[in-house]
Amino acid sequence: MGARSPRRAREASAVLLVRDSPDGVRAWLGQRGPESPLGAISFAGGSCSVEDDEPVRWFGPSPSKWAKMLGISDFALARRHVVAAIRELFEETGVLLAGPDELSVVEETACEEWMRARRDVATQELSFAQFLDRRGWGLRTDLLRPVAHWLSPDFELRRFDIHYFAVAAPTGQDVSPLVGSGGAGAGKWGRWVSSKEPGALPESLDLGNEIGADYTRGHSLAELSSPATQIVLAKLRRTRGCVAYLSSKRQIQAFQPELVEVEGQLLLEVTTVDAAEGSAVARGR
Repeated sequence: MGARSPRRAREASAVLLVRDSPDGVRAWLGQRGPESPLGAISFAGGSCSVEDDEPVRWFGPSPSKWAKMLGISDFALARRHVVAAIRELFEETGVLLAGPDELSVVEETACEEWMRARRDVATQELSFAQFLDRRGWGLRTDLLRPVAHWLSPDFELRRFDIHYFAVAAPTGQDVSPLVGSGGAGAGKWGRWVSSKEPGALPESLDLGNEIGADYTRGHSLAELSSPATQIVLAKLRRTRGCVAYLSSKRQIQAFQPELVEVEGQLLLEVTTVDAAEGSAVARGR
């Protein structure tokens, strides 16, 4: 039998939205469809689009600097990942990292007009660049931090090359699931989850039961989320707060789970950095 080549991975971006709380750092998690490569419970994110290459006002590091931070050589691709991250965050949570200048971020976003704009961008009735241009806003790319790079396993039919970013929730902006678009996460579950609450542990059934969908009820977080989501939550449990997490210096490298057989059982194994953002290496399953 000849060798088989894995399917080409689609470019995607995901954003970890965080905030401090008395019970530890909280992250916004949302519900997705059962076949989502990001997991049925995940951070905001999705595929990069050709529309992400449209011209927009830009505040923050240049695409060439972003390429260096992301560990890729293609400046245009780096720019596309950053724009896709900010767009997906806007669509799925309502948080918009944009403003009229390099020191400002929009506020007062809790209104039907804002939700309608999110739906229009999500359904491509309106491009993200058009939405920004009509209001004279530019992207605050300086607020994002790159935190991880994950590749889908070679054996998967739908493979994704996902760059993960993190950002603190901006003051004055509400966070809510997207309602009424019919797309991923539309009208479904989403909430702030403390990294230290029982439901954030891989073996917990709490979040799946809380969502209550046929494909989530009775399933653990490990079954419903990607390895990337589980590892990020584990790191958040050990961090001192949002500032410490976001300011941690990282060398972005690609992680890719591999299928291994252990005592007759097939498991996904991945080598990661097993610390809040330290240097110890561990193999997780």
